[in-house]
Amino acid sequence: MTTHDPIPARLAALKTTPTLELKQKWRELFDSEPPPFNRHYLESRLAYRIQELAYGGLKLETIRRLERLGEELDGGDRRKRSIRADRDRPIIGTRLVREWQGVEQVVTVTAEGFEWQGRPYKSLSAIARAITGTRWNGWVFFGLKNHRGRT
Repeated sequence: MTTHDPIPARLAALKTTPTLELKQKWRELFDSEPPPFNRHYLESRLAYRIQELAYGGLKLETIRRLERLGEELDGGDRRKRSIRADRDRPIIGTRLVREWQGVEQVVTVTAEGFEWQGRPYKSLSAIARAITGTRWNGWVFFGLKNHRGRT
């Protein structure tokens, strides 16, 4: 007799789960508020978390091996190492989406920082200020951290 693994069904169900329910699942699985944007981001992170809780996360040995490979690839370049070490920073190519006063604002994460409306920026705060005209913590504005600083 084989046992049925419910995880694949849970993962498949994420695609049709209403966004409000995805956000509730986020609260349950991460014990934090979900980011206020990008359904695809929620789905992918929830899928990973469900699998991590069911099957276990990466072994410490695997994490160390990945770190060593990263060190080999960056060739001692401090800038590349700092990007790799910044675990809270979104992956290069990630699109951050925020609606502001009825207009969707899209920022792309680049190796050098961020890009908004075809222009490079070093910080999300600079982009948030350009969008709103006031000073904002860019990580909070784009939902990467809440106002209390939690990721």
